Parts: sequence; C-alpha cells; structure tokens
Amino acid sequence: MRVALICKDKPDHLQTRLDNRTAHLAHIEASGVVEMAGPFLSPEGQMTGSLVVLNVDDLKAAQEWAAADPYAKAGLFESVTISEWKKVIG
Repeated sequence: MRVALICKDKPDHLQTRLDNRTAHLAHIEASGVVEMAGPFLSPEGQMTGSLVVLNVDDLKAAQEWAAADPYAKAGLFESVTISEWKKVIG
C-alpha cells in the first residue's frame, strides 16, 4: 500500500533540518520503501516540511518508518499526517 507522510516543520527550525539532512537521506535510502520525497518550500525558497510517499505493507509500517526518521527524532516536526494514498497518475 502507498502511504503519504505530510510533515510540517516547527517555525524557525531550518537549522535542525539542515543538521539532520544527511541522516534523513540515509534513512530514506536504507529503508527501500520510499517511492518519492521532497521538501515543502516557503515563498522565499526555504525548506518548511516534507512530503514522503512510502510503499509499505500497512499503516503500522509507515508509522514505524516515520518514528525512525532522524528528522522526527530531532524534534523537527510540528505535525505529521500519515494517510493511505492511491496513485492515479504518474
């Protein structure tokens, strides 16, 4: 099943994101379940959150992936929404 994670950063936490970016990208690579991912941007082009699409067996696996994300462990996110997602185009 595909699952979308929509993660919004806490205000003024860009440095937390930058400090943990390498570990976050390694987590994506090592897990083998990320189909696509990228940051949300402010009007000024600053990273302000993340969209991650996972291909996992169930919502529990998505929740475990999200909890293990170095960004989450560093306290970057103000909110995380995890929802089943159906790919229709692309």
